[in-house]
Amino acid sequence: MSESLNDFIFSQELFPFLYDREPDSHKGCYGHALLVAGSRGKMGAAVLAARACLRSGVGLLTVHVPRCGVDIMQTAVPEAMLSIDDDEAIFTSLPSDISRYDAVAVGPGLGTQDRSRQAMAELLNSIFRNNDKGNGGKGQGLVIDADGLNMLARMPEMMHAARHAVLTPHDVEYRRLFADSDTQRMCDLHEVFIVRKGHRSVTFAPGMPPVRNTTGNPAMATAGSGDVLTGVMLSLLSQCRAYSAHGMMDVDYSAGYIQQVASLAVCLHGRAGDVAACRRPQASVVASDMVDALLV
Repeated sequence: MSESLNDFIFSQELFPFLYDREPDSHKGCYGHALLVAGSRGKMGAAVLAARACLRSGVGLLTVHVPRCGVDIMQTAVPEAMLSIDDDEAIFTSLPSDISRYDAVAVGPGLGTQDRSRQAMAELLNSIFRNNDKGNGGKGQGLVIDADGLNMLARMPEMMHAARHAVLTPHDVEYRRLFADSDTQRMCDLHEVFIVRKGHRSVTFAPGMPPVRNTTGNPAMATAGSGDVLTGVMLSLLSQCRAYSAHGMMDVDYSAGYIQQVASLAVCLHGRAGDVAACRRPQASVVASDMVDALLV
């Protein structure tokens, strides 16, 4: 793998919306994202992912939370809209009309209860039905992280419904999903994108050489860091689709392009960690510091 490993190089031409915006654009031009996250005692993960998504430039964000998370989210992230689960404490039901979102992220702080796994399967099937199976990933973007990965590992029969999704496992989550199987082989077999998180995270894509990230530092080894990455990834996938749909740029949605989007999210996440570590000692950096440092 080392012979074909490339370092990520950011190209402004591929992502014109990141720092400069058209004067006549509106929030709809920058995507409507859906984040499915949080459970009783784990709402912090949803807050971090939501704040990171908004700070990375998405136009609109809806967060699907259990009832116990409503007051928390509306206080901590007033910019986000809410979809409220039927259950008080965990994820058990789907938001209405999932097809209206440009991209969906599922997993931070969800837990892995049986009813949550059932809802996870329904969510994956719904997105799979919404997306034309032959469209090469032009439908809704999908990010699966944290407990979303853990639930998927317990439902291997659902892997087909994750086609074209971006999976963001650390090593333990990867082994739950794929044991010791080669990462590139798993990408090619399941037609998914895999971000192997670590000291130098690597983004794998079907049929493409892997791309290594060169930003980031040990300060990012802290609770909630992965939730921040999920929010950034969701934001970029939403913006790319919406910006393209409004005729503001051309996107081919090839495996190479989606790999670039995922790699950019990892790069920006790492860069935010670098900025945060310049502002305070590495040992005192927390995930919220990374959110505040995004796109600085």
